[in-house]
Amino acid sequence: ALPFLKPVHLRSPRGSPGGQRRHTLPASEFRCLSPGDAGSVFEIEREAFISVSGDCPLRLDEIRHFLNLCPELSLGWFEEGRLVAFIIGSLWDQERLRQEALRLHKPQGTAVHIHVLAVHRTSRQQGKGSILMWRYLQYLRCLPSARRALLMCEDFLVPFYQKCGFEALGPCEVRAGGLAFVEMQHWVRGHAFMRRNSGC
Repeated sequence: ALPFLKPVHLRSPRGSPGGQRRHTLPASEFRCLSPGDAGSVFEIEREAFISVSGDCPLRLDEIRHFLNLCPELSLGWFEEGRLVAFIIGSLWDQERLRQEALRLHKPQGTAVHIHVLAVHRTSRQQGKGSILMWRYLQYLRCLPSARRALLMCEDFLVPFYQKCGFEALGPCEVRAGGLAFVEMQHWVRGHAFMRRNSGC
């Protein structure tokens, strides 16, 4: 297992009978998503985006589409079995994002298009988005095909992604719901070294 995807288990408080765990589910677990997670993913996404922009980056059928085609490019954060944050990506084979990148997965591509990162409303303002993105970028370093991560975001989110190590490439040619976006990029560096030294 990849070290940054290993679950963190709850420990029993001192003095608990027999020293046994009081919970059977891990306190925190990071894992790739499956099509069965699509409903939970969409509920978090819908609440996070519709109130801000009036639209979701991915519809429910598109979430299922990507989780069937490339579940290995997704990552979910679960707490006691409940999804609290997630990222969904797919592969892209061109230098910059284009309109068709919103719905296509290009298996021969070397750029990971991050479609969406969202955090459950009860888990926001806790740094979870940054932590999940860091883990996701570490995970990408273990994928032989991944060379870059690309995403598009609104202006007000640029500082957040810059703190995560992304650089702005300028205006994105993709339009969605009449909104304009900035395209951002993160190079997946130290590729072979990371595979040898991080349990990949």
